[in-house]
Amino acid sequence: MVEMNLSRRQFLKLSGATAATLAVVELGFNEKKAYAKTKEFKIAKAKVTPTICCYCGVGCGILIHTKDNTVVYTEGDPDHPINEGTLCSKGTTIRQLYTSEKRLTKPLYRAPGSSKWEEKEWAWMYETIAKRAKETRDKTFVEKEDGMIVNKTEAIASLGGAALDNEECYLLSKMMRGLGVTYLEHQARI
Repeated sequence: MVEMNLSRRQFLKLSGATAATLAVVELGFNEKKAYAKTKEFKIAKAKVTPTICCYCGVGCGILIHTKDNTVVYTEGDPDHPINEGTLCSKGTTIRQLYTSEKRLTKPLYRAPGSSKWEEKEWAWMYETIAKRAKETRDKTFVEKEDGMIVNKTEAIASLGGAALDNEECYLLSKMMRGLGVTYLEHQARI
């Protein structure tokens, strides 16, 4: 009888290698079947478009896989110098911007005192929002305070959120500053 001195780690490695070898030999492995199955992958015939993640200023590269005019898969771009194929939790779910069933495609309005939302046309929404913002600003705008020019309104506040991309945040802050809003905040700073 031959005695072998194996550490626990060596024993586990040897056991795993033995089990894998037996599984392949005994169960068989047909590479032609495996290759044929790859044609069924959802991204097999998809068009790949490289793009940049819209969520923050890092600029991670993303590969968007589209088939039949819809997004079927997204992944980090391994050739991109910034993220080298990795994505944060927001970047990995970017596909949901396009495919989510919860995605709103029409504006909803709830009148003051109402308990239900109703669909409205975009033109009506833009006009109503612009009219109310202007009315509020005109009623509350302060040009001078203690002899100093301040050009501000404290009746309007803006709170940006993580769901907004860089361009949306930039435009929102510029518009609010143009209105004279002093209460300008973003979720990332809170």
